Amino acid sequence: MPSVLKDKHIIVGITGSIAAYKAAILIRLLVKAGAEVKVIMTPMAKQFITPLTLATLAKNPILVDFYNPENGDWNSHVDLGMWADLYLIAPASANTIGKMANGIADNLLLTTYLSAKCPVCVAPAMDLDMYAHPANLKNLETLKSYGNKIIEPAAGELASGLVGKGRMEEPEAIVKYLEDFFFQPQELSGKHFLVTAGPTYEAIDPVRFIGNWSSGKMGYALAEELAARGANVTLVSGPTNLSTIHPNINRVNVISAEQMHQKCIEAFPHTNGAIMCAAVADYRPESYSDVKIKRKSDDLTINLTPNKDIAAELGKMKTGNQVLVGFALETNEEEQNSFKKLKSKNLDFIVLNSLRDKGAGFHHDTNKISIIFKDGEIEHFDLKSKVEVAQDIVNQVVRFL
Repeated sequence: MPSVLKDKHIIVGITGSIAAYKAAILIRLLVKAGAEVKVIMTPMAKQFITPLTLATLAKNPILVDFYNPENGDWNSHVDLGMWADLYLIAPASANTIGKMANGIADNLLLTTYLSAKCPVCVAPAMDLDMYAHPANLKNLETLKSYGNKIIEPAAGELASGLVGKGRMEEPEAIVKYLEDFFFQPQELSGKHFLVTAGPTYEAIDPVRFIGNWSSGKMGYALAEELAARGANVTLVSGPTNLSTIHPNINRVNVISAEQMHQKCIEAFPHTNGAIMCAAVADYRPESYSDVKIKRKSDDLTINLTPNKDIAAELGKMKTGNQVLVGFALETNEEEQNSFKKLKSKNLDFIVLNSLRDKGAGFHHDTNKISIIFKDGEIEHFDLKSKVEVAQDIVNQVVRFL
């Protein structure tokens, strides 16, 4: 089956970053998928990878300057912007991101960006402190507000030797992102879903919190599956190390159950449904200490107060045109406890995980679920990857809609 990238016109912009070496792999994969690729480099990018290498892979001359000083040929940024079906800047340095956000056009890559009539995708690459700097984060938000798509960098070991977020996403993942972008919507086209994922952290003092072992993998798999079927997804995520790839996913980061509650209440009325997959803390400390609590010889007692039940509140808000799905992680009397939750929260169905099932629950890449419906019917599933489990759950959501 031909790739959706076949015959697409893609400009790859390469900036001055050590991650420029990944651009060679990225270009090779795009050409292999059938795309026609033109490459624009900043002058600094040539210090990291040679134009000859990229020209060989792209099967097109590499563009760096506004014109060829030897014969006066003009590289028209206007023509390039009109030619492209998509402009991908990968790697995108902090310097280039800042210039893009502020309309600075001092090289061919930037003038083409300002002239582009096509969608623009940006894959940042920089050291973790540069990425986390408020100026850089503000510039990324500005680019998002212009309609640019940001391909989030991954966390891992960086060229500096430090470990953190800032690695340009791997070429294979970027190609998958572009394929998803161009893929024609399917049965959930035009639908909007809310998905919650990950844990919540309930602060005790500036250095301690009450949390749980949720990795967020199941919720992220659900968001990706919904998006792959054409839906727009608001993913409200507690603290995780995971990244989102699909352009239809709008990720909203939160820390506490109160923050997650607020974001869900805001988003739910504008959706066709919600899948409540997050492991939300049932309780939070009654009081918060502004300073670190010192160790004492006496026992320490922390009084807890209940958090709001997000799923139950959405169940009260739910209209007849919405579907609401909950999760239950149980250790005993699993089916009975899950059915009680389904009824009390006004869910359409509930997904049961049992910690007694090997390979299910927190931190695994696999899961074993049962789906319980309002009429008491129960459908059991074998142990599968969380990606496959997400497909099973979304199949049921499609049935309800």
